[in-house]
Amino acid sequence: MYFINRTRQSKLLVLLLISVVFQSYSQKKTIEKANKAFTSKAYVEAAIIYEKVFNKGYKSESLLQNLGDSYYFNGKYKDAVKWYAKLFNLNKHQLAIYELRYAQALKASGKALLGKEYYEQYLSKIGVKESPVRTTDKYLELIKANSRRYRINKVPFNSDGIDFGLSRYGKDKFVFASTRNTRNKVSTWDGLPYLDLYEVKISNNSVGTPSLLKGKINNKYHESTASFTKDGNTMYFTRTSPKVSNKSSELRLKIFKATLYKGEWGNIEELSINEDGFNTAHPVLNIQENKLYFVSDRPGGEGATDIYYTEVKEDGSLGEVKNLGEKVNTPGRESFPFISENNELYFSSDGHFGLGGYDVFFIKMNTLGEPSGELLNVGSPINSSFDDICYIVYKGKGFISSNRSEKGQGYDNIYSFIEKKPLREVSVKSRMHGIVTDKESAFPLRGTVIKIFNTDNILLHTLRTNQDGKYNIEVAYKPAYILNVMKEGYKATDGFSKELQEDRKHNFQLSPENTKLLSGTDLAKTLNVPPVYFDYGQWNIRASAEVELQKIVETMKQYPKLKVEIRSHTDSRSNDDFNMSLSRKRSESTKKYLLYHGVSKDRITAKGYGETQLLNKCSNNVPCSEKEHQINRRSEFIIVN
Repeated sequence: MYFINRTRQSKLLVLLLISVVFQSYSQKKTIEKANKAFTSKAYVEAAIIYEKVFNKGYKSESLLQNLGDSYYFNGKYKDAVKWYAKLFNLNKHQLAIYELRYAQALKASGKALLGKEYYEQYLSKIGVKESPVRTTDKYLELIKANSRRYRINKVPFNSDGIDFGLSRYGKDKFVFASTRNTRNKVSTWDGLPYLDLYEVKISNNSVGTPSLLKGKINNKYHESTASFTKDGNTMYFTRTSPKVSNKSSELRLKIFKATLYKGEWGNIEELSINEDGFNTAHPVLNIQENKLYFVSDRPGGEGATDIYYTEVKEDGSLGEVKNLGEKVNTPGRESFPFISENNELYFSSDGHFGLGGYDVFFIKMNTLGEPSGELLNVGSPINSSFDDICYIVYKGKGFISSNRSEKGQGYDNIYSFIEKKPLREVSVKSRMHGIVTDKESAFPLRGTVIKIFNTDNILLHTLRTNQDGKYNIEVAYKPAYILNVMKEGYKATDGFSKELQEDRKHNFQLSPENTKLLSGTDLAKTLNVPPVYFDYGQWNIRASAEVELQKIVETMKQYPKLKVEIRSHTDSRSNDDFNMSLSRKRSESTKKYLLYHGVSKDRITAKGYGETQLLNKCSNNVPCSEKEHQINRRSEFIIVN
């Protein structure tokens, strides 16, 4: 009997082990299925499977991360909060990106105080210096300063599903994306029909009925976010497209180009900036139509999705892809760019501090098409505690898309707005101050000219020291600055003020000039004005050289009778005739810069000396480093009668 009982126990144990192994194997396969759905951005399917696994008692950090993300990426912030909370309860030490997403989901769910707490933890983790002006309270003050500038209304042609991304082409035609076509297949991303592009006529007094965009634009997957040339004949748009080589592979967002012919869109071609390994989407042209801005999750970016741009050449081909940089892009998501008529970039982000999920932000662009101003949140009611995207504006009127739906289903709708007053360039200020003294006597130097430039070498402020040799000015807190300090009878000097400083104290000691401005004297040796250097084989003025040329301009203004000869040189590489010609081009480009900035042409002469006046051993066939060759690629400024 004892033997029989042992046998039964053994059989039961074996059956139990088999059951555990089978359940473990089954659970593993289920999680693999959920992971595959999540990777393919089938977030609805992924969330259902993950929740089933969790409810059966299985929990892990990766499961909770993906479960929270499945709801976050679909704008279901209350659900995202639930699962992110469980993630942080399981292990409070998470990557910074999850602190960011949890913070934004909390704010979008009405839990602003807790959201602020996690956002500040995120800032600390990514290395932002602790400072009162970096707190969320200060951010909210700045956002408030630009709020209540809009009158906003829902457009009458929204559907019961998703409608977003209005863009203009022609005088009164607009194109937007919508899930209203119930004949389309259902997307696994959000459980709604795939998006199609529709057009609608909007004038001052009436709104037409939307209709599918004519031509071969809409296919069986998503089409959205179109951008048009000013003549209305060329369109760039987003489309989901699987790899041709594998029908079951993951759908990727790609940008396509189409042309209008006899009222229909066709001649569709994929852009060269697309690749199968990542998403490329949401194109927009600048006013000059020579740059195309877009969004991508390609490797090497700042965060989950970044804004990039590429040159549009005259023949329609595209240049090198460039990241718009950390002034705009964060470890979070940046998307839906728009370039205004005034060369201003508007975009949506969940990485900069805002009111909810995606907020709309603004930054001015320089002539190179890169961000150069202060980043600003456009405030409410454009921004809300929900996702606010696809902002466009023309002469104070525009459209915004948002999932702030009254029905609470989280679907994007389109809203029109009127801008009642312009955006204020408000920012947290810091105090820049100091004293300028004579280096030998330590006496304060009254009337010293201090010029403050940004790092793009754009002059922002000019001021003079008072009778005590002191200066004091308010500047923006975030950026870095270059200071140029000059006084007649003294050698000029420069200073650099690092970014993210509340108190910018910079004292200067100027050395008296001990050398007269004699004919044949090099300005570099008398007034502390260094040569201007050039890139190999180039004669254009590079950005770093503009700082030095500004010193030459100021010196010429300070000494109105001074005349100079620009002597330009090359290194020994290339043949003698080429180098002589190149040096002449360098002297002429240097001269043109001075003329453009107000120096009279009768005070400047320009000569090229090729490689005849090398400053070191680096003559023909002598091996030298690039740094040694650079010394010879220069323009000097020699005093003449």
